[in-house]
Amino acid sequence: MICALGSAVCFGTASVLQAMAARAAEPGTGSGVDAALLMRALRQWRYVAGLGLDGLGFVLQVVALRSLPIYAVGAALAASLAVTAVVAARLLHVRLSGAEWGAVGAVCAGLAMLGLASGAEGERAGSDTLRFVMLGVALAVLAIGAAAGRLPGRGRALALGLGAGFGFGVVEVSVRLIDDVSPRALLTNPATYALLVGGGAAFLLLTSALQRGSVTVATAGMVVGETVGPALVGVVWLGDRTRSGLEWLAVLGFAVAVAGALALARFGEAPTVEEGKPTRAAE
Repeated sequence: MICALGSAVCFGTASVLQAMAARAAEPGTGSGVDAALLMRALRQWRYVAGLGLDGLGFVLQVVALRSLPIYAVGAALAASLAVTAVVAARLLHVRLSGAEWGAVGAVCAGLAMLGLASGAEGERAGSDTLRFVMLGVALAVLAIGAAAGRLPGRGRALALGLGAGFGFGVVEVSVRLIDDVSPRALLTNPATYALLVGGGAAFLLLTSALQRGSVTVATAGMVVGETVGPALVGVVWLGDRTRSGLEWLAVLGFAVAVAGALALARFGEAPTVEEGKPTRAAE
């Protein structure tokens, strides 16, 4: 759980830096996913620093997924929005409303309940069918991104967010489906390619969402996509369980943590403020 929370801190801080860099990058043409946007964003030092934090967060996430059920790690990753809110309040002088501070507290309370209720990770290795399904979902994420440009503004933001969430969810499940890290095993395991394709597609869609459309809607979609689906896969197909008699506490903690994260969805985008002029959360 310490690694999962550390991962959330890395991802939450990185999102502030990456959002600022994505908005500062030169806008591209069209309204859909712009693959060249990544190259333009990489010219921004904040984006590079954010990628470094993302790399560290991913390592911590992998460690957490090898010990905790997916539902616990997924909820902890959704809590990165609480970290983003606090970092934005501290570094960008953004004032959080009382309701938003309450949402931060709800995320923390939900994670505490999950920490108490979570059992060990499931013992099921996962079938080859599930590995190929994850690869198929990862490819579908790319298709979602390609089709997003044809949707109207709000629908486009939601599609980009859900697509990014599904991509990150594929990464969470794929980590559990890789049980042998020898070169030969990695090259012949469909989950390896699912992890690479899903993660890359998720970053591309998320970067595009940070620059276009309603980032609040996109971030809310991402939280749903990266928590609910992977949690169900972990429970149904990989054998994730809670401590005996604490199923209700795990469900409650998961719901509270995700609801708190959704309430903080606007912090998927780093707000732009003039130096020395704080912005109220309601504005």
